Amino acid sequence: MPDFDDPEIDAQWCAERRREVAEYLRGEGLSHGRIGENPAWHVAPFVSVWAIENLASQTSVGWWAISGDMPNDYVSGSRASNPREAVQAIASLWQEAAQYMARGEKHPTFRIGSGEQDEELAPMLASRAALLLEWVDDPEAWEDEDA
Repeated sequence: MPDFDDPEIDAQWCAERRREVAEYLRGEGLSHGRIGENPAWHVAPFVSVWAIENLASQTSVGWWAISGDMPNDYVSGSRASNPREAVQAIASLWQEAAQYMARGEKHPTFRIGSGEQDEELAPMLASRAALLLEWVDDPEAWEDEDA
């Protein structure tokens, strides 16, 4: 496994996640401003959270996107004012989605993936959500964020 304590390796991982977020948002058809040059928060090689500018007001965060060893996703900036709140919002949605997927049901307001393998993917999504919520609850994970 690469040494993510090495700033060059960490920077390369972050750059790859930024490209992944840009591609994902294009695929989703989301009109947006710039994607932050660096993640707003990350734990390489697991997760990165990106501030996405609002196209109408480029001084505000319109969305937060997540990428890493998990599905790419995003949440509106109106639901989260900082990366920690964004992680909590996304993880909560994933928990709910995983419950629907495990039952073989479609969530009434959003979808994750194509829906063809929902029952198999539900445990993975639930475990990623649980891990994210553990980080949300861990003040040490956010020390640099709060400084």
